[in-house]
Amino acid sequence: MFVGHACLAFAVAALGADRLGWSRGRSLQVAALAALFAALPDVDVVYGLVGLLGSGTGAGLVPVESFWDAGNRVHRGVTHALPVAAVVTVAVWLVGRPETARRAAGVATLAALVPVVAAVSGGLAGAVTAVFVCCVGGLVVLARRRGASPRTLASAAFVGLFTHPFGDLLTGEPPALLYPFDPTLVAERVVLSADPTLHLLGAFGVELATVWLALAAYFQVSGKRPTAHVDRRAVLGVAYAGAALALPAPTLEVSYHFVFSVLAVGFVGVAPPSLDRFRTWRAAVTALAAISLAAVAYAAVYLVVG
Repeated sequence: MFVGHACLAFAVAALGADRLGWSRGRSLQVAALAALFAALPDVDVVYGLVGLLGSGTGAGLVPVESFWDAGNRVHRGVTHALPVAAVVTVAVWLVGRPETARRAAGVATLAALVPVVAAVSGGLAGAVTAVFVCCVGGLVVLARRRGASPRTLASAAFVGLFTHPFGDLLTGEPPALLYPFDPTLVAERVVLSADPTLHLLGAFGVELATVWLALAAYFQVSGKRPTAHVDRRAVLGVAYAGAALALPAPTLEVSYHFVFSVLAVGFVGVAPPSLDRFRTWRAAVTALAAISLAAVAYAAVYLVVG
């Protein structure tokens, strides 16, 4: 869901800014920043690197399993919490202000998150929070150098950080939305189907839908025509339907063979490669269309033979 988080935030920010009458450039700026902010909560998987380093110690786990086994100990915790998102949004707005006192207050607010989280949840959570805070600070510095206003920064942080955790409700354990408070807002992940394969296909469909939504938002704000960017080669994605007969049925627990193979279908959009901007856009949209058709075709065959 990593791409979906960024695309959902991009779409919400772009369409919202456009509706408010912001200029094209400013709308795309806040949308791009929102997409980057939406990616930041998942820096908590950095602890998964510990699993990769220890995967050769004879524990019997392959590298991917080792990564997630370690990363999930802190994944979807403090960095996915709505109260933390609120604090970070305010801090980002303060850091973006021109007044020295307010900037200092924003930096202090971000820095204070680390010891507070460490006191509440331990050193590991505090270390993950430190990485998160550093990433937020780095993004704010880069955005300010590109001329982003405090309003743009705060809007992007709000959209990116508040939309991210809701994109995780379909996969894995639900995030700790109200951390550090006790009430559990969502106890179990949202199940789209009792059939684990159909649930995975549904979650993948939601992911694709968010990417299409982001593209639609971009084309609306930029004024470009989306139909000019789709090549008829995209229909080749339908041939992936045969994979439903050749590959084991995927689930959330074992999905790599499906995900990697269906994404490979997108290469029909990038042959032959080109550095021309129009052709690059055409290749990307064609690849997305091919992957979407492949997923639909796979699901149709699975429903018939499954």
